[in-house]
Amino acid sequence: MTIKEFGGNIANVWDGLRPITKKMLERALQAGKTASGIPSSKFTYDAHADWEVSRLLSALDEESKTSDVKKDKERLNELKDLADICAKVLEAQSASAEVFIQLATRAIRESDYDRLDSLADRLVERYSASEIAEIVRQTELPQIRAIAYETLAMLPIANLLPLLDDQLYSGIAAAALEQKAYEFDSDDARDVLEQFDLESDRNAD
Repeated sequence: MTIKEFGGNIANVWDGLRPITKKMLERALQAGKTASGIPSSKFTYDAHADWEVSRLLSALDEESKTSDVKKDKERLNELKDLADICAKVLEAQSASAEVFIQLATRAIRESDYDRLDSLADRLVERYSASEIAEIVRQTELPQIRAIAYETLAMLPIANLLPLLDDQLYSGIAAAALEQKAYEFDSDDARDVLEQFDLESDRNAD
């Protein structure tokens, strides 16, 4: 079965992909559901590709929930194969808060805790402090929020300082510093947190 034969929203999303993104996914699908299925660096992967692959993954997940697909084991398996390839591409390439939430939510829904651990590792390796803070801000799931906070608390204090000056993330950064100070016993984090609290009190007066 070709991707277009999946029909409905999946075919529409696929038609809207750039040719380079289609080639990337086709190559990964042919290589199978292994690490070798991740596209090589000769393919341009950017924020647009992030959005395209994420959108296709959402369409595949939605289609796999329909009653017609659930009754067709072959079609369901093919949908899941392609969804798994999309997820692996995103795991290997993305550094987007929205995509991390999407992938982590799927892992929790499927009780795939090994994959959730792998996602947490990639959060440390690839994501900026501001993107991790954005995960905290956007997610509704406490498990994902806890992973993001723990990752922030493991970052060097210098990475968190710019967030304290950002009204959007200052509370998140302060909470991460508090975790760093008292759970990880960091005197430097306590000093920064005390200074932040003093400045906040002055600004409030």
